[in-house]
Formats: sequence, structure tokens, C-alpha cells
Amino acid sequence: MSVALTFTPHQAKYFAHFLTREGLEESEGLTQSLSSARVDLNPHQVDAAMFALRSPLSKGVVLADEVGLGKTIEAALVLSQRWWERQRNLLLIVPASLRKQWATELREKFSLPSVILDAKRVKDLAKVGKPNPLGREEGIVILSYEYAARIADQLRSVPWSLVVFDEAHKLRNVYRAAETSRAAVLRDALAGRQKLLLTATPLQNNLMELYGLVTIIDDTYFGSEQAFKAEFGGPADKVSQALLARRLEPICKRTLRRQVQKAGLINYTNRLPKTFDFTPDKLETDLYEHMSDYLRRDDTLAVGQNGRHLVTLVLRKILGSSSFAVAATLDKMVNRLERKLAVNEEALDDIDGVEETAEEWREDGDAREAEALEDETDDAIQEIDPEHLKAEIEELTRYRDLAASIQTNAKGKALLDCLPGVLAEIESKGGQRKAVIFTESVRTQTYLRDLLERSGFDGQTVVLNGSNYDKDSNAIYKAWLEKHRGTDVVSGSKTADMKAAIVDAFRNDRAILIATESGAEGINLQFCSLLINYDLPWNPQRVEQRIGRCHRYGQKIDVTVINFMNRKNQAEARIVQLLDQKFRLFEGVFGSSDEVLGAIESGVDIERRILDIVQSCRTNDEINEAFDRLQEEFSVEIDEAKTEARNKLLAEMDDKVISRLIDRKGEVAASLDEFRRALLNLARAELPEARFHDNHVERFNYDDETYSTEWPEADERGWRFFRLADEGLADHLVERAQSRELAPAHIVFDYSCYDGNLADVAGLRGRSGWLKVARLKLVTPARTFDELICAAVTADGLSVHPETAARMLGVPARIIGDPPETVPETDLTAVLEQGQTEIVGRAQERLGDFLNEEEERLDNWRDDARVSYDQQIKALTKEANEKKKLARALQNLQEKVELQREASALKRQADDLQHQLYTRLKEIDDERERMLDEIAEKLNLTPEMTTLFTIRWSLI
Repeated sequence: MSVALTFTPHQAKYFAHFLTREGLEESEGLTQSLSSARVDLNPHQVDAAMFALRSPLSKGVVLADEVGLGKTIEAALVLSQRWWERQRNLLLIVPASLRKQWATELREKFSLPSVILDAKRVKDLAKVGKPNPLGREEGIVILSYEYAARIADQLRSVPWSLVVFDEAHKLRNVYRAAETSRAAVLRDALAGRQKLLLTATPLQNNLMELYGLVTIIDDTYFGSEQAFKAEFGGPADKVSQALLARRLEPICKRTLRRQVQKAGLINYTNRLPKTFDFTPDKLETDLYEHMSDYLRRDDTLAVGQNGRHLVTLVLRKILGSSSFAVAATLDKMVNRLERKLAVNEEALDDIDGVEETAEEWREDGDAREAEALEDETDDAIQEIDPEHLKAEIEELTRYRDLAASIQTNAKGKALLDCLPGVLAEIESKGGQRKAVIFTESVRTQTYLRDLLERSGFDGQTVVLNGSNYDKDSNAIYKAWLEKHRGTDVVSGSKTADMKAAIVDAFRNDRAILIATESGAEGINLQFCSLLINYDLPWNPQRVEQRIGRCHRYGQKIDVTVINFMNRKNQAEARIVQLLDQKFRLFEGVFGSSDEVLGAIESGVDIERRILDIVQSCRTNDEINEAFDRLQEEFSVEIDEAKTEARNKLLAEMDDKVISRLIDRKGEVAASLDEFRRALLNLARAELPEARFHDNHVERFNYDDETYSTEWPEADERGWRFFRLADEGLADHLVERAQSRELAPAHIVFDYSCYDGNLADVAGLRGRSGWLKVARLKLVTPARTFDELICAAVTADGLSVHPETAARMLGVPARIIGDPPETVPETDLTAVLEQGQTEIVGRAQERLGDFLNEEEERLDNWRDDARVSYDQQIKALTKEANEKKKLARALQNLQEKVELQREASALKRQADDLQHQLYTRLKEIDDERERMLDEIAEKLNLTPEMTTLFTIRWSLI
């Protein structure tokens, strides 16, 4: 260990204020959030976050990066910055299936608290006397689209600082939707709130979808729907496309994978599909056919009359998984039938996350099915026929016994046959000998683990599901807790920490992870490049989420995706074909399926349609015919010409983007280096007893703990991540240093102790003078800027450049006593005022740019109104002229007069519209002036200068 460098309390106060200021430069405003994130941030992600945060007048933006570029990270950066600014009424609206994943990402990567709310959660909170978290600023509120629309009136009453919509293409048809539609209800309830819309596919079929998305943010941005159609809805031409692209620049940002690749920031891998066939034996086939026939009947008691489709879907998943899953579920069904009860969620809990499936169905508009499954009061079988009940119990008992008699599954044998060879192939490509196996059934998960452990993988497997109650998981969890006890790695949530422990074991010790959908939510497995779909979901978006666990940023080699094919099941073969050929999920460059998935309005709808086919079709011919119709209906082939046209509209030119991303990379690195240096210098000043490691300035020991500003190493080694915004040591030091009252002192800076080169500071060696530090806040109703001003003069009255004075404060120093003479207040005040004038000028220039943008937006609004009226006037005038022309050609006097009257009426309508236009433009001009006055008032600066300390300095 090396001797600690010394810094004075005055320097500590400077470092503390430097770390918490909101500078004028774009990169400075995000530095606090960037430095505290547990994620390798890419320049394009920082660029997108800065775009979203750029203007204090913005009503919101659309972030439309292609899939695979990390829109979640971009949005989380923006949320983190708002949290840092103590704007904590933050709302996140996402598809039901992504709620837990978002909560995990926010917690693990950004230490942001969140709460997932749905009807059940709110009811549970009420039962224990806890208030509804809405509007309480306790954490980011995460809602599904369906639940958000249900509580729209409650959302309307909360002053949200920011609303984030993930998968925002769900809203793009709002312009043509009914006022009672989910999109319209959410638009109206959250009007006036700043919004961030995330989608890789902001338009799919026509430009009006883009118009719809923008109206969610600002319904006046493009004027009326009619104006937008008139300006941009006709045949595409270069002029109108260029105009639309320019209009979109302030509100929509799209970065492409090819741009990030050309900038040398990310390398993408491919997906390589493999299909392994298996042929079930006679007992397995008999079980499948018997149960299929049973599920097709509409008089079955166990399935119940309420929620039959959803229950049948879940039972179909179990049937397709393994005989062991079927046996366990049938046993529960028989037990419930004996008590005259139909199935409920508990009876179907072999499918891990059945509640999530129900929530997805509810979100997709099928609330009745979901509520029937959840409502225990509907489970009692009404008006029961004793003979019918007895016969069904006997029937299900036979099927249960048949399932229990099956000791081996052909699909399990096929897995054993293929796994060693595929693992060897992965190793030969430079990948790790690891595989993640996905199943939808907890019972099948147990079967697969036992099978693999007995067949050459003893001690190499680990499971991940919604509970992880097994002995091995608990042992892993306890060991992980012991290893990381007292560190930031432990979140305190057993579910989250169990998941982290299992993934850690898979990364470091085990070769096979057997995971369910629910268990794998939110985890990143980019160190694994072999994914096996033991059970294949029917919902293509679910399949994509699975593959995305491995095939993501950070993956080093191509990802192999294995699917199993039952040679005796034509429906299963067609499902694989649909997911592969139509939705392009299993092969191609990273994210190749994003265009297709963006076109799918509802994965749940596809799931329902497949269920209908499986339930209604009995022969292979019927199955093929039905799947042919389904494939035709979901005709979502990628139109490359359309895709390229969209990219030209939404994305900037490659060269411009590449240059900016490369520059941004340097800016971010420099900004973070400066920030971390100040943070560590604060620790040196405030913790003289801390011991900094030799040759490693970013690590120190204090109070029996090791602290590091490098998050990956800190997490891996069980150290504490030294950062702001987690209410830990760094925040405590900042608060202590900022609150300290400091008298003037004589401080000697020792340049020989500085590790580096500061040429401008070195030129002052042997000299002395005075230095005053002040914090300048520039307060506007829209936002606050603040900067530190370092005013310094030499003993002989020469001014020192403020940046040189600031750098000198980073040189190790010591206090040698009180100042030997009176402070030259006049000289220092003059330098401070000069610094204030310069900073105010820079701030006004930036605010002037924002004002110009708003003025241009309002001008466009006026022009859009004119276009809308002009279009109607032209149409009426054209029709009137055509009638006049036709009247002149007629011989019949009565018909001639009638046409002339119609022409005159149309002309009067056109004249009325012309008058309305002038009236409307006058109204818009008045409104425009009012809004400009309001905007100007928002940008009105009030400087507030606070002196932090004054010192006499000497540099040796």
C-alpha cells in the first residue's frame, strides 16, 4: 500500500460541489448517472439519452434504435438522471411480459427502486394497510398497458415528471382508434406529461402510424391528421421526404446497427438453428392422443366453463412438455374433481408463470378468461351430474396412471443424444461448454435435471424458476450470500439475489442451466452461446425473449438455437415452420426478426389462433390447410425496400452518425475520468485513514472494506462499488464536505506530488496569490444550470485563467496556517463577475437555441393549419369548376341550373373555409404569441452566486 496523498478540507468542498453540479455541457449533465451505472455504456446509448434530455422545453421524444442497440439502457439513463434531479414521479408502461425484466434491469444496473403494480398487488397492499404507491415518489411505477388504461383516471391526477412507453408501436394506430381504445385512453390521461417512447418499428405500413406516435407526445406537432396527409401522405417524393425528415429531427432519433458497427463500437454475432427429430413411443403417443381428445370436448368438468380457452392452452403446454408434467397435473385435477372443483391457478402451476400468461391474455383484451382462472369462487362445479363426475374422475385417473407408468421420454433421449456433440461444436468455435435449456414446466425441469445428472453431467446442472426451493439452489444461494455479504451486490430481495446466485453459479461452475420463462426474466447469459428450446412457446415474442437472453450485446460467438421436432405431430412441425420461416426467429444477424416482431400486433393472438387449430383439426390435411391460412394472414415478410426507405426517413446519414459517435466516445471517457478523479480525491481528503492501492488509483481500503469505482471488478471480487446516488459512503462524504463552513486559509500545493502533467499549472510554480471558489446557479422555471467558478489572481495582481485555477485544486496540498494578509476582494470579485458574465452568455446562447426550436415548431403548426384548409379549399374549388364545366355542356335548362347552383354552393363553402382560415390563422397567431411569451418566461434566467471559500495559495 502507498502513502495517501493529502488534500485539504477546502479541496474536499470543491470536489463535492464539482460532483453534484449540473454543468452547461450536454455530457456533464449525465455524468453522475453514467458513473453510477453497472453497465458498459456505449456512445450511441449516451447519445440517445442526451437527445432525450437535451431541451428543457421538450414534450418528449421517440427513441427508435434498431433492436439490439439497448433502448432499455437509453431509457434507464434518462430515468436515472430524473431520479438524480429528484424528479421522482416516474412512470413506466410496458407489455405485461416485460414488467419484471424492467424492474430487474433498473435495480441491478442503475440501483433504481421500482414497484410493479396490478390489481392484485394493489389489493394485497390494501389488505395490510399500505397505501397505493401511485404518486408517492417511492420508486419508478411499472404498469402493464392493460392495467394503466384501467386506472387512467388515477394516472391523470399524478404530476408525472416522465412517462416511458416501451414497445410503443402498440400506440401507433391511435390516430384512427376509438376514443375508448387503450391507446386513446392513455394518450388523454397522460396529456401534457413529458414522454419517452421506445420502439424499433415506429411505422410499419404507412406514415400515418408515425403521425399517431408523435401525437402521443404532442398532438399539435404536425397539426391535424388532414394536414399531415396533405403534406406527407401522397406519393413519396424527395422533397416531401426531406421535409418530413427535418420535421422529425427534434422529436425522433433512430440509430442503425450498421452505423454502430462502422463506428467500431459493437460486433454482432449470428443465430444458427438446428432441429433434432424424435419419435415418441406408443405409450407416449397414446397419452397425447387421449388427452387431446379430452381437451377437445366442451363438456369436461375439470376444465370448467369459465376461462376454458386459457385453461386449455396451459394444459396443452403441459401435454407437450413431458409425461412427468402431465402425471403431476392430472393428479391435481383428479383431487380437485373429487372435491367437485374445476382447475385453478394452483392446479396449473406446473407452468411456471401461469399468472404472467393470464396477465398477457388480459392485456390483449381477454380479461374474462384471465379473471375466470384467477377467481377461486368460480371453481365450484354447478349442477353436477354424479355419473358424469364419476366417469370423468375415472377417465383422468386412467390417464394419470398411464402418464406415471412412462419412465422415459423420447424427447429427453433426443436431448441426451445431441447435447455432447453440440457442446463440443461450441467449444471448437471458442465458446464455453455451456447450454441453457428452456422448458415451460417446473416438473419437466426436475425430470431433465435428474436425467442429465444420471447421464454424464453429474454436478454440472443448475435450475432457475420462479421459486427455486430445491436443496441445491438454496446451498448456492447461501454460499453466494456469504461471499458477497455486506457488499452492494446483495440487493436484499431474496428473489433477485437467488436469481443472481444461480446465474453466477452457471457462469463460473456449472455447464447446464435449465430455466423456465419466469425464472429467466431479466437475466443476461451472453457468456453462453447454446440455447435449447426443449418446449417451444407458441407466442413468437416469447421465443424472441428466450433467444435474447444469450444473443445480445457482449456475445462473442454465433449462438446455436436448437428446437425439437416430434415426427408424429404435424401441428408441432408447422409451429416450428411458422416461427422459423415466417417470423425468422432462429437465424440471421442479431435482431434480424425485429422488423417482423414489430409488425405483430399481438403474440397472444397468434397463440390463440394456434390453439384453435390444434383444438379443431384432427387430420394432417386439416392441420396443413389451417396453418396455410394462418401463415397467409400473418404475411409479414420483410420488405427490404420499405425498410430502407424507413431508415432513410428516420436515421441520419451514416458518416454524420459515425463521426458523432466516435466523438461522443471520447467525450464520455474524458468526462467520466474527470468525475471519478474528483470522487477519489474527495475520498482522499475526507478519509485520511483510507489506504489506496499501489498502482491503482481507483481502489482503496477503508473500515475493513475495499472500495472501487470500477463496477465489474467490484461485483466480481465482492468489493463495494464506490459511487454516488446509492446513499452510501460517497454520498455521505459529499454531504459532509459540502456542509462544512470554511474560514480562509493559506494552502500550499505541491506539484511534485501530482501524478500527471498540468502544463498551465506547472507554469505557476514558485508563485502565490489568492483564489475564491463560487457556485453559480442559473435558475429558470424550465431547468437549472449550475457551474463552479474559480477566480484566482497572483500576488502581483495578474489574473489566472479559471480553468487553470480549477486544475490547481486537484494538486495535493496542505494547510500551513491563516492567510498572511488581507484578501484582495475587489480583484477576486472582478474575476468572478467576468466568469459569471461568460457562463450566463453561454447559457443564454443554449436557451436561445431552444427558443428558436420552439418558435420553428409553432411556425410549423401555423403552416400545417394553412395546409389543412388549403387542401379542403382546393378540393371544393376543383369540384365547383367541374360542375360549372359540366353545366356549360348541358342543353337541358333545368339540369344546367341545378348544376350551377351546386357549383355556387361549393364555391360558397370554399369562400367560407377561406374566411375560417384567416380567422383560424389569427387565432393561432395570438396563441403563438402567448405561447412564445410563456416559453420565454420559462427560459428567463436568474443568476444566484454562492461563495464556497477563499484561500491564499502557494504552488511549489
